[in-house]
Order: sequence, then structure tokens, then C-alpha cells
Amino acid sequence: MNDEFKGKSGKVKVMYVRGDDENEKRGNSNPRTGKGGRPAASRQDGNRRPSRNAEDKPRGGRDSGHSDSPWRTVSRAPADDSKPDHGGISGKSYIDPEQLRRQRMEETRVYGENACQALFQSRPECIVRAWFVQEVTPRFREALRWMAANRKAYHVVDEAELAKASGTEHHGGVCFLIKKRSGMPVSQWLSTAGEKDCVLALEDIGNPHNLGGIMRSCAHFGAKGLLVDDASLLESGAAVRTAEGGAEHVQAISGESFVAGLDAFRKAGYTIVTTSSHKGTPLAKAQLPAKVVLVLGQERDGLSDSAWQQGDLSVSIGGTGKVESLNVSVATGVLLAEWWRQNS
Repeated sequence: MNDEFKGKSGKVKVMYVRGDDENEKRGNSNPRTGKGGRPAASRQDGNRRPSRNAEDKPRGGRDSGHSDSPWRTVSRAPADDSKPDHGGISGKSYIDPEQLRRQRMEETRVYGENACQALFQSRPECIVRAWFVQEVTPRFREALRWMAANRKAYHVVDEAELAKASGTEHHGGVCFLIKKRSGMPVSQWLSTAGEKDCVLALEDIGNPHNLGGIMRSCAHFGAKGLLVDDASLLESGAAVRTAEGGAEHVQAISGESFVAGLDAFRKAGYTIVTTSSHKGTPLAKAQLPAKVVLVLGQERDGLSDSAWQQGDLSVSIGGTGKVESLNVSVATGVLLAEWWRQNS
């Protein structure tokens, strides 16, 4: 007899059983088709098999009831299933929604072939999952082997699926889901800085394309640190893709506040250089020290008064005056090129 409860619908599965004495009467034939066995009248009493149960009860030792039917109903009530629903995915352990939310906050998607190649070479351990279109897989052969060996999930998909996974059509044929890097405390940065160190301090600059251009210039001219209020901005997909691999050569630095971070660098012997499009020493005439913090603000409002007051030196980039100012990422490239020229 099999009276096991099965199924996720919560319904009781009913099975029917028949006693041995009824089997003998029907000659062990199939009750639904009438086939098989022999008629009960053709058997000799002496050849009848004894019942396995001394009291000749049906299998399982249960009473067959008073119904004329040889079949009886056996049921089992569904057990109280207190386990949470997993959306139809079997074999999955329960994940707390709050834990899942925190996990997603710690992750981000980066895309672009150069950006993902540089990320894999620099910090492969941060990769959680990857998506590729077929055309780029030959150029990611080493990354695919590494992910297979380290049980990192990856998928070869079409353009439409990759656009959905990355959130953009400008994915470059590859997307990585990664763990975000956190900002390094100012004190830790200062403890490892060398005699020549150029740090950029970015106040209220959040455009990912500008941030990507800035990181690309930093990598080209050897500026390794970026003092920012929110380190996660440097890990956005658009910023990393625009940096074309440069994001792997810079480190976000965080302080108690933006102004407090500038003050800590000054106390450590750095020269704080503020920038302006209208006033200050022309860049061509300014002397940029080997240990310097270049402070830049958003294009519309520039630096705040509190950040401006932190400056030891203010410089400007001369031009025709036909436009209000340079794009902040372009201005960064000009400033870093001059620092590199003087200190390389």
C-alpha cells in the first residue's frame, strides 16, 4: 500500500487497497480490466494459499470496513509545511530578503571589452557571474577557463539577452557582475604613499562618463588616488567602460568628510591645489609639487566655499574665453599632463 502524500497543491492523494481474501475471491485478476488470474470457483479448497496474516486481515492489518466494495479509502492529511516558497525552484535554501537586498547593494555590473579584460587581470576574485556573446569568447578564453575552474557561473547569450543583463545596449559583448570595492581610508592611504604622489579630490562630480574619463587620465599620468564622497560611483558600469581599463589602476579614498580629507592630506605634507576657470595662477606658470592634491568641482557651480578655502595654491587653465569652461574630465587631463611634465 502506498498512501504517501505527494504534490505541492496541498491535495490529499488517495490510494485504494484490497484485502487478500478479496484477491482470492477474484482469482487475483485486475479489478478494472477483469483480466488475469483464474475464476475462484475453479480452485480447490486444498490448494488455497493461506493468508499471511493469521486473522486473514487485509494487508496493513486494517479493517476493510462494512462496504460491499472490496476497495477502501486510505488517506493521510497534509503535513504543516512551514518552509517558505522559493518560486518553484527546487533544491534552493531559503534566502532572507534583507540579506538578498544587502548582497545586491554590494554588487554592480561592469561591461565593455577593455574594461572587463583589465578587471579580470587585476581582480578576478571579485567576479560573481559573467555574460558573453559568442563573438568575444575567443578573446576571453583565459577568463572562461579560470571561471570554469573556480566555479564561477558564465553564460553565452545573444545580443538581446546581454542588453537585458547589463542594462545597456553599449555593452561591448561582455558583462561582469562583480563585488564593489570600498573606499580606502585617508589614514591608510597616507601610510603607504611614496615621495611622489598626485591625488585627485572630486567634489560633487557624479556623471559616470566624466568619472570614467578622469580615471582614464589618472591611469595614463600616474595619479593613483581619488578622494570622493561615494566610492561606489567609480564602480558604475558606464564609468568603468568609459575608463577603458583605467579604473583598475586607481583607488577610491574616503574621509570623514570631503573637507576633513583635504585637511588630513595637508597635515601629511601635501599641497592642496584648487582650480578655477577665471582666477588663479595660470597653469603654465604654476609650480606643481611632487606631493599634491588637485581639487576639482562640478562644471556649473565649481568648488564650494569650504573646499576653496582649503587651497594652498589656485591655478587656472588659460584659453580663448569663447566657452565658459572646459569639461571637468578634459580639465583633469590638462592638469595631470602638466604635473607629469614637471615631476616625471
